[in-house]
Amino acid sequence: MAVGTASVDAQPVLGVLGGVWRANVSPGGTITPCDGGAALRWWIAAEDRWHDPEREPNVRQRSIEGAPVVETRVRIPHGDAIHRVFATAGSGGITVVEIENDSPAAIAVAFSHGELLSARPPAAVPIEGISLPEGAVVFPIGHRSTLRVGLAHHGGAGALPEGLPGPLAVARGWGQQVDRASRLVLPDSALVERVVGERCRVALTGPVDDASDAAGALLGMAELVRLGADGALSVADVITVAERLARSARTCGLAWDAAMALAAAERVLAVAHETRATADVAAIRQRLGADGPPPPVTAPNGIRVVAWVESGLALPLVDGSCVLLPGGHPAGWLGVNWEAHHVPAGPRSRVSYAVRWHGSRPAVLWEVDGEPVALSGGLAAPGWYTTDSRGEALWPSPDPEP
Repeated sequence: MAVGTASVDAQPVLGVLGGVWRANVSPGGTITPCDGGAALRWWIAAEDRWHDPEREPNVRQRSIEGAPVVETRVRIPHGDAIHRVFATAGSGGITVVEIENDSPAAIAVAFSHGELLSARPPAAVPIEGISLPEGAVVFPIGHRSTLRVGLAHHGGAGALPEGLPGPLAVARGWGQQVDRASRLVLPDSALVERVVGERCRVALTGPVDDASDAAGALLGMAELVRLGADGALSVADVITVAERLARSARTCGLAWDAAMALAAAERVLAVAHETRATADVAAIRQRLGADGPPPPVTAPNGIRVVAWVESGLALPLVDGSCVLLPGGHPAGWLGVNWEAHHVPAGPRSRVSYAVRWHGSRPAVLWEVDGEPVALSGGLAAPGWYTTDSRGEALWPSPDPEP
């Protein structure tokens, strides 16, 4: 498993579970509702000039803790204007926009329309020095202060309700939701955030279109089931897509992501107690040799990154066993304690384990949930093997990095 090699995926998506409102966030922080509603752009009047985040060269953006909580920073004199946006289910659904003035001078922020919820009215002064859309509104923000406005998912302007959560609370709520699938505490926090982000995306938007990406669709369906969706709801689709993917593999060969997708399909069918269908997919995997080819060296985009990370931690084989760290200790992880919880170890099994270093040697503490499964050590510990459901073992010192 390579570390720190993730590439950029699609634009972040906002929304709340159980709601239908969704929006995309551009690299400059523009919020574009997916229902065709008016986009919300923003501009900053700093002491030097107006700044357009969609055109500035020094814009930086990240998702906080991998959740659909998006932070966009724009450099202004002596600091940043920080735009944070996230959705909350309160009051029928509100997307909250926070603008923090992280500079020692006052600024003003313009929004492209006034259909906003706010605690105070916009400034009743002419807008000078920039051409803005008709209906744009401006709010002053003092130095080291924060402005909050909201977009009601049902539309309309008005007062912003009190007691709405902050961005960190929303991000942690999403983290707790996606930890239902597996919880990863790894040395590469950016990689963990990629996993969280893709799980949040599939929870909000659903799997990709199976007609154009059968493997991605199956992997997405499996993640939805792991996140708490009713497995029976997707059984027919899982069977259909798995059969199509298997036919393609017989013709064109088995790709790594197809092998991962068929293993995910088997898990979904097992969760749904579809005994015959589970056995059918297991037989398909056996015929195809669906342990599959080696994974890509660098982290793939989209939902495949979840399978890439988890299979580098625990790789279930078609013979019913599971290999921990099949590719060995990732570069940069040596000497660092870490843990992974509830990673798939088979159709009806999950493994949790922690690595704790004793000098140059890693101690591995493991526990298997569900059906018993034999564990082996892969390249990290080629001679290690156990059928115990829980235990602790001291693995050999890894070879020094070249």
